[in-house]
Amino acid sequence: MSPSSVRLLDSDAEGGSQAVKAQQRLREWILAGDLPSGARIAELALVDRLGMSRTPIRAALMHLKQEGLLEPLPGGGYAVRTFSEREVADAIELRGTLEGLAARLAAERGVRPALIQQARVCLDQIDAVLRASALDDETFSTYVELNGQFHKQLSEMADSAVLAREIERASSLPFASASGFVGVHVHDAHARDTLVVAQHQHRQVLDAIERREAGRAEALMREHSRIARQNMQLALRDPAASGTPGVQLIRPS
Repeated sequence: MSPSSVRLLDSDAEGGSQAVKAQQRLREWILAGDLPSGARIAELALVDRLGMSRTPIRAALMHLKQEGLLEPLPGGGYAVRTFSEREVADAIELRGTLEGLAARLAAERGVRPALIQQARVCLDQIDAVLRASALDDETFSTYVELNGQFHKQLSEMADSAVLAREIERASSLPFASASGFVGVHVHDAHARDTLVVAQHQHRQVLDAIERREAGRAEALMREHSRIARQNMQLALRDPAASGTPGVQLIRPS
């Protein structure tokens, strides 16, 4: 490979890295309210604010549009989106439906013992977190990580690349992920009780999959997603105290 080709590849890699950094920073600003709903996003202003060229910023804006956080404006550029409560509820329902399908397929097809064991270990770790009488920020962050890990393992159990891809896509919709609204409980006196209920559902889903009870596994997983909808309603009652990034972008019904 010629030196010029190497320089070109290095330049492309650097540009991609800058786009990812810009995307992460812009997402943080949107969810924190630093870029409020309806605000027009101007590329040139971001060049100065981020200290980057327009190319990675343009790529970052396109990715955030695909995520649903930005919407294109008729005259060019983007604006921060707002979401109706129904839109978010539908996104959560979609994710729950797909995860329910994953649970049913896993029960029908059977799951490798190694993957079942990995899920058990993950749930045991969640149990350890929930043994504390109250959750602090550190243990809550651990719960969020483990919760996401279990949901990913569940997706893998279906042994369907198509379904795994669609679950990932649905989970990437704003506020639709498995941990999208669990932050509403971080400083709630009843936080642990709510998470214990969710953990019980995790155990029941895994049990149904192991017993090859497809209908039960699917129903349990779809019911599990409704906790997120209940948490959303709690967050909308007191957005400032909810601990949910970006909740100010949701319009209550």
